[in-house]
Amino acid sequence: MMKSKRVFLDGSIYGLVTYFTIRLLLDTVTGMKFWERSWQLNSMEIGICLIAGWLFVIGQDYLFRYFDTHWADEFTRKRILKELGVVTLFMLFMQNVLILPIPIFTDDGLQWFDFADVNVIPLLYGYIYYGLRRSNTFLQAYVDNRLKLEKVMNDQLQAELKFLKAQLHPHFLFNALNTIYFQMDEDVSAAKKSVELFSSLIRYQLYDQQQTVPVRQELDYLESFISLQQLRASEKLSLQVHFDPALQAQTIYPLLFFPLVENAFKYVGGNYHLRINAILKGDRIIFEAENDIPPEIQGTGGIGLENLQRRLELLYPARHTLQIEPSATQFKVRLELL
Repeated sequence: MMKSKRVFLDGSIYGLVTYFTIRLLLDTVTGMKFWERSWQLNSMEIGICLIAGWLFVIGQDYLFRYFDTHWADEFTRKRILKELGVVTLFMLFMQNVLILPIPIFTDDGLQWFDFADVNVIPLLYGYIYYGLRRSNTFLQAYVDNRLKLEKVMNDQLQAELKFLKAQLHPHFLFNALNTIYFQMDEDVSAAKKSVELFSSLIRYQLYDQQQTVPVRQELDYLESFISLQQLRASEKLSLQVHFDPALQAQTIYPLLFFPLVENAFKYVGGNYHLRINAILKGDRIIFEAENDIPPEIQGTGGIGLENLQRRLELLYPARHTLQIEPSATQFKVRLELL
């Protein structure tokens, strides 16, 4: 019922607007006044235009259903051009079959300006009708495509993040197992303690990486890692660790600080000074790691820091600052999260 009313209303508006526009343009060119013609002739022409309008709307609806059924997965510029091509041919056929005979058999016969008006005016109104009717369909298709694209991109980012996280494990596993291996021959009690620490670290990596975590939980993880590293560290190591007590419930993504601490222990040398610091400054979390290095050590931290930089780009776009300051005797890293 609603569809029939829409067809009747849209077709009537299209037919009447088309008729009166053509008549006014023709009368402007010829000097004729169509309202002075017989009402029977005008009524006949208006009736034909109304019928043409209704058939036009019915035909357009059929074409739209055909497009949406057969070209549903092809929302591109090519599809729109194809639709416009089919709609144009349909409109040209309709107006030449139904409307063009009006000037042929009335008044002074068909003139060139009659042919031009009959083909141009209905076509322009037909394009307007097409745009109004299809705008919602195209908008919905655009939104759907954007959602699909965002889902694909999100899936790719999640896969990349999982890959980057997985790359943390082999290096960490190697260092931890190597520590326990040498402790087994020297101090079984220390080896057992190392295994306990190692188990808690693995548990955290396995179960707490999918969502953000309280920063305090991340710092507890680092404290366990630092304790494990101290078991194998040189007696010359001078370690300073300060975690701001204000860092508690603020949430961050896990294992962002871990590569900085791991890197510091891996390359510490020289005077063996190592400093780890985490503070809360306003709404910013600042993490710093600074260690002395042997003169022969060069570079900026290897694959661990490269992976961290990529994770930060994915997780904190435009909301982080990572400063790496290597020198001849020290290696400093400062990470700031907003």
